[in-house]
Amino acid sequence: MENLMENLPLLLPIIILNLILVITALIHIIKHPNYKVGNKAIWILLVLFISIIGPILYFTIGRGDE
Repeated sequence: MENLMENLPLLLPIIILNLILVITALIHIIKHPNYKVGNKAIWILLVLFISIIGPILYFTIGRGDE
């Protein structure tokens, strides 16, 4: 527990960035029906369960044309 409190200033920006990425990706997935690869359910699961990498993958290879 003590180690966590020492590292909290380093972890907090990463946690906040992850939350912003996940929320932004989920909003985009829900609002847009077009995807380059996969479908809505697959992208929601990837974004939720593969932490920082899931939203990045969605924005780089999954997001379809607007």
